Amino acid sequence: MKTFTQFSFIALLLFSINSFGQTDTTQLIKDWQRAKAYTLEYLETMPESGYALKPTPDMCSFAEQMLHLTDGNYGLAAATLGQKNPIERGASEKSTDKSKANTIKMVMAGYDFIIQGIKKMNPSQYGENIKMFGDREMTRLTALNKCFEHQTHHRGQTTVYIRLAGTKPPQEKLF
Repeated sequence: MKTFTQFSFIALLLFSINSFGQTDTTQLIKDWQRAKAYTLEYLETMPESGYALKPTPDMCSFAEQMLHLTDGNYGLAAATLGQKNPIERGASEKSTDKSKANTIKMVMAGYDFIIQGIKKMNPSQYGENIKMFGDREMTRLTALNKCFEHQTHHRGQTTVYIRLAGTKPPQEKLF
């Protein structure tokens, strides 16, 4: 019995070591879909009048923060996925239509771009090294994680905007 237990432990350990560091594409897609849904909750929670809200004059408006998030999603994902960016750099933020409806449409399209790109990737590409920002070398998976971090950061910043608009931000969405 002791030998079987030791064998089971060793087998479990080897399985864990073999699995460690591997990326589950399905989970990666689910995480991005969750981020998209969570961001949509933020966008829907903010009243139309709050889209022009700037906490201080030198800060971006709520719409501009969300559109910056979108420009990052497109730019970082295009570089990571090895695809052409379907929009001009900074085009979302430069949009003259920063209405609630148009901002939601543009932000959701940015998430769709990333999700569709990940679906097209072969998991063997995750470990490939690429250059980002000119000279920073990292794996495609690391770059995807940087993109995820960027959108999380800017969505989180907009929590204050929503509170300043007199509204309660959406509940945290970790799962």
